[in-house]
Amino acid sequence: MVLRNYSTQPIQKVTLIPGDGIGLEISESVKKVFAAAKVPIEWETVVVDANTGISKEVAESIRKNKIGLKGPISTPIGTGHQSLNLGLRKTFGLYANVRPCLSIPGHKTRYDDVNTVVIRENTEGEYSGIENMPVKGVAQSIKIITKEASTRIANYAFQYALANGRKKVTCIHKANIMKQSDGLFVKSCREVATRYPTVKYEELTIDNNCMQLVLNPAQLDVMVLPNLYGDIVSDLCAGLIGGLGLTPSGNIGENGTAIFEAVHGTAPDIAGQNKANPTALLLSGIMMLRHLGLNTHANKIESAVLTTLGEGKIMTGDMGGKSSCTDYTDELCRKIQNAN
Repeated sequence: MVLRNYSTQPIQKVTLIPGDGIGLEISESVKKVFAAAKVPIEWETVVVDANTGISKEVAESIRKNKIGLKGPISTPIGTGHQSLNLGLRKTFGLYANVRPCLSIPGHKTRYDDVNTVVIRENTEGEYSGIENMPVKGVAQSIKIITKEASTRIANYAFQYALANGRKKVTCIHKANIMKQSDGLFVKSCREVATRYPTVKYEELTIDNNCMQLVLNPAQLDVMVLPNLYGDIVSDLCAGLIGGLGLTPSGNIGENGTAIFEAVHGTAPDIAGQNKANPTALLLSGIMMLRHLGLNTHANKIESAVLTTLGEGKIMTGDMGGKSSCTDYTDELCRKIQNAN
């Protein structure tokens, strides 16, 4: 489940992967804000290289600590290198990607009532990485859907709904066309739904789901999706609340391992210029704290973030303001310290 109680542990060691580009700046911001909130965490910083993959140091740190926070990492396009994000998910069995999308009071977008959660199967589907070119000019990508993985993610979605007071789980699919692959995903979700009679269950095709989100996002509560659909819909939902810079993300594994991350890009054009917005990584850090059972610290930091965003006075350039990353971070720290 999402919540694991580590409250009996005075200090929790956490692997920190700053990432590339603006990753260093926003990671430092998180460390400073967490220090202001006196979060009982000891950071173990490790460096990854998008061109060399997951090093022994990174793997050992995550296996030892089981909890990680990760900044954005670039993925070389068309070079044959596997995405490091995908590599981390596969290496540590992070089968569930959880992306809450919640409207931020005071931050004006086209919608003011978004409160939905995307739960994406993280290990198979089109992202299984099985591709080939049988003849020149013809490429094929093989989509893998298994009953085991589909049942596992459906169980997680319903357990998440119960644990977080959610009323409905919607299975997203294209089983009307892909009758065997998506059909198996839907069948697995239906079977799991019978075990949770207090949670409403429904199904939508992926195309209808996207339309309904744009028409009225308030009608969706918890969505459970295969890998590729989840990737697309989670970014769509982020757009409803203001973009990836305001969206947290967590990757949960069966063995207790969890990595929380900012899912936006590395923004190399502004790296090192003190212009980056650390909100997404901060919100992901808040998810991590709740996963660790550190709810008081999570609430304190979240209150500072939401209040600052709602006031709209100290905002980075991507939010329409002129403040620096340092200005924003210092304001959060001030609010946290005043609340102590």
